[in-house]
Amino acid sequence: MAVKKTELYSSLWASCDELRGGMDASQYKNYVLTLLFMKYVSDKYAGDPYALLVVPAGGAFDDIAALKGDKEIGDKINKVIGKFAQENGLENLFGTAENDFNNEDKLGQGKEMVDRLSNLVGIFEGVDLRANRADGDDLLGDAYEYLMRHFATESGKSKGQFYTPAEVSRILAKVVGVTEATRQDETVYDPTCGSGSLLLKVADEAPRGLSIFGQEMDYSTWVLAKMNMILHDNITAELWRDNTLSNPHWKEADGSLKRFDFAVANPPFSYKSWSNGVSVEADEFQRFEYGAPPDKNGDYAFLLHILKSLKSTGKAAVILPHGVLFRGNAEARIRRNLVRQGSIKAIIGLPPNLFYGPGIPACIIVLDKAG
Repeated sequence: MAVKKTELYSSLWASCDELRGGMDASQYKNYVLTLLFMKYVSDKYAGDPYALLVVPAGGAFDDIAALKGDKEIGDKINKVIGKFAQENGLENLFGTAENDFNNEDKLGQGKEMVDRLSNLVGIFEGVDLRANRADGDDLLGDAYEYLMRHFATESGKSKGQFYTPAEVSRILAKVVGVTEATRQDETVYDPTCGSGSLLLKVADEAPRGLSIFGQEMDYSTWVLAKMNMILHDNITAELWRDNTLSNPHWKEADGSLKRFDFAVANPPFSYKSWSNGVSVEADEFQRFEYGAPPDKNGDYAFLLHILKSLKSTGKAAVILPHGVLFRGNAEARIRRNLVRQGSIKAIIGLPPNLFYGPGIPACIIVLDKAG
């Protein structure tokens, strides 16, 4: 019988209760989502010779479940996950301090760790995730989104950067111009992809699929994005970890920035350190031809990077703080040049308190290279 959405949510939130107290939500999300990921791939792919991911002997969730009550449960969970990761070339997703199941500082020592992890594993053991999609619902995707939303709320305002609310993501997916006619070989890009929620919402608008590209600077957030793509059956999504402004990864054969059909982004608002490692006056990618953004405010730096990353017919939708519409000096010059060039197709005002970051009002800047 397919698991009900409410039952899944209840089980997942109960798993969070097992970890509260020793760490805040920005830390325990890594453990909960890692186990969700392992349970999902094991239920879906184990024993399938044609599966996109291989679940090897000794590297499945059942092997984790067998460790309940084991005095070395933390270390052995790490080894089970390590076997799965090595088999699928995913070593860079696991085995770090963020998702170390043998971390005594976060999970307790001795019997405390054994009990906590045994209870946590037991909660996931009771959920059957083989029926991911039932009656048109994406149960795993919805569950992941449910957890991310609650993690962002519990983590506090400074930790919400890894998640863009679904309602806002859907608006960007609609206005960027992806439709049922969009081809599978067309590309979508997010230079600050966070947990990947924006990219996934855009892909949802294209029934044939899209070629997904992204870049994310924060390691643990990049890991979440990689897992999120797999949970949503977008295993081929190309996500890179590095600083987009100082070291953009996606390039053409001639070394210029790769051009995409669509782009969406929710960059960190008014990022103060954006210019670290960036030579504005001698930028090899010529991103700042409309003007140099202020040293301590990166809003227009991300916007100009995205504009340069679009094909001649490309379209983008970018979330930025409302101040980009009114601030003067360098930003006013950039804004004037963009308007004169005809790159800005529309501006959509958003009310305050939509995001889990600062409660300031924001807007969506819609770019259209085709005019």
